[in-house]
Amino acid sequence: MSTDFAYDCGRDAAGLPCRIAVLADDAARRSEMLGDLAGAGFRTIDGGALDALLDGPIVLLGDVVLIDCPAPGARQLAALARLDMRAAQSGARLVVATSLEALDDVFGTLDQCDPQILVAPGRADRVVAVGQVMADIADPRVREMTEADRLSLLRLSQQVEAIASKLEGLSGGAAHDRPDGDTATGEGARPVSDAAARQPSSPARLYDSQKPPLPDPRMIRKIIAGRQARARFFDGALFADPAWDMLLDLTAAHGEGQRVSVTSLCIAAEVPATTALRWLKQMVDTGIFKRIADETDRRRAFIALTDRSIEAMSRYFAEVDVPLARAA
Repeated sequence: MSTDFAYDCGRDAAGLPCRIAVLADDAARRSEMLGDLAGAGFRTIDGGALDALLDGPIVLLGDVVLIDCPAPGARQLAALARLDMRAAQSGARLVVATSLEALDDVFGTLDQCDPQILVAPGRADRVVAVGQVMADIADPRVREMTEADRLSLLRLSQQVEAIASKLEGLSGGAAHDRPDGDTATGEGARPVSDAAARQPSSPARLYDSQKPPLPDPRMIRKIIAGRQARARFFDGALFADPAWDMLLDLTAAHGEGQRVSVTSLCIAAEVPATTALRWLKQMVDTGIFKRIADETDRRRAFIALTDRSIEAMSRYFAEVDVPLARAA
């Protein structure tokens, strides 16, 4: 006896079938993406090439726009910026697939509509990402989650990504869809950057007493190097803690007077870049990290600790310094 399985169309909050517009300069990749989404039950629209958005008005493309731009040039970035503004005005959601090399330019360009960015995704990754965005559209209560709920969802997303990666391997997915370079290899993984610009602010204090100083950044770099060394002896996935790894990296960079790019921070997180971006967004949304625009290039943005996070890290190291000294 055989059973016929059929997929229903994804629907928005009003119960109407959602439309997924797909844009990609590579016609073969665009056709592949359209087929994968249609097979998952989504109603799709062929949006054509990305730079076509530069000519004439941008009409409402769909509830979700899936874009593939692994190596965007000036025209593609201009089109992304225009689409970003249009999506922010219309409420459409963007899912943008790019490469690690182009991540800083893409991240800096998309600063209006809160997009989901995927780095070198496989076919399953793209469908999963669209499904996650569709779930958000269908259930607005997702925006009212507690912090514990948000963290649980991030952990669940990591598990879904792992499953998608295994499915990709079983289906014979191309090797280039998941690069091997998403993990840091040591203390020198991030290139030396310019001196950080000081930005005056007066946030609320976590404590009334005087803030202790941060430790020497060289000590923090030793801690980071020790954490990375575990991957030589054990499966690195056992110790995945992207939030803490990014906090350590930004704390060391703060003491060194360095600015940290999005790409560099994703490498420091020691997880696939797409996963790191989800954590980064959560840290920005909760006020732990802040986004700083590059004054010389509006297409770039840097990530830094907020003042309250600097104070929290100062007090953390002051507290753990005593037991560490006794242990020595």
